[in-house]
Amino acid sequence: MPGCDADPAVLAWARHYTRHPRQFESQLQAVMPRLVYVQQVADRYDVAGEFVLLPWVESHFQPVPARKRRPAGMWQIMPVTAGAMGLRVDGHYDGRLDVPAAANAVMKLLEQYHEQFHDWRVADYAYNAGEFTIRKMVQAHGMPAAQPAIPQWPVRKVTREHLAKLLGMACVVREPERFNVSLPTLPDEQQLVQTGISHSMPIARAADHAGMSVEALKHLNPAFRNNTIDTSAAPYLILPARHARQFRDALLEQADSSGGDLLAGASRGDTAPSPMPAVSPPRKVHTVRRGDSLWQIARKYSVGVSQLRHWNHLNGHALKPGQTLTVGAPD
Repeated sequence: MPGCDADPAVLAWARHYTRHPRQFESQLQAVMPRLVYVQQVADRYDVAGEFVLLPWVESHFQPVPARKRRPAGMWQIMPVTAGAMGLRVDGHYDGRLDVPAAANAVMKLLEQYHEQFHDWRVADYAYNAGEFTIRKMVQAHGMPAAQPAIPQWPVRKVTREHLAKLLGMACVVREPERFNVSLPTLPDEQQLVQTGISHSMPIARAADHAGMSVEALKHLNPAFRNNTIDTSAAPYLILPARHARQFRDALLEQADSSGGDLLAGASRGDTAPSPMPAVSPPRKVHTVRRGDSLWQIARKYSVGVSQLRHWNHLNGHALKPGQTLTVGAPD
């Protein structure tokens, strides 16, 4: 899409966003987990990369709560639009606030807009003003020329401004040094992952399994309106990678003790570890590597997670690279 100097309005918004460089960097750092997740979803669609930044324009990537007949979620989707996009909205669950569901629905919609209009600027106009309005605009005025970058159709000011904001934010990402800012990075441990579960459970229990506060888990999974993770609506949670591992470990440990299947659909080959043998295995020492989890280590040595924790006097599931774990009972 058009760059920084394509239109004065684009550059003006880029400067507006970065008028306080350190504050901008802090704000961007805070939303990086959601931004990176949206980028990963966008990679599956043939959508211009600038649209990864669309939630910044809409809500600064904040999960705006639902209100009657008002837009909601970080994409600011209206209730009637949600239905057309295939997002469930009811008293128990609001798909507009479901990060994976809404991101996929929006990217699919933008892809459809581009297939119809063949211009990403017009696709953005359609997202803001509605497809029907833009179709009428095309019928009345034809497709816009390449210049000016912000099409001068007789649309509402907020629609032209919406595109200028999107291109302005993309301008900052494209040329951060021009605005005296540094773009933050996101450690692997903080990246959001979709973690499947097969049984509904109270949010408080899910938070305990993940080693997070209830408030933090709700902030990442605000689609569940009650205090229950309802798997009939969404059989997954969005969690930071390190908390996702802890969550899976806790469910597997619970499944080991209850014989139930509490975990389904999670990534990285999430199947229950082999039953612990009746005779304790010979003692071994395992040095924790980056990305290791208790479940992975337990599976490698064919022992139970609970036994591994007992042998090493571990109260939680957190591990650090370089940490050594004893595998096997004391002699």
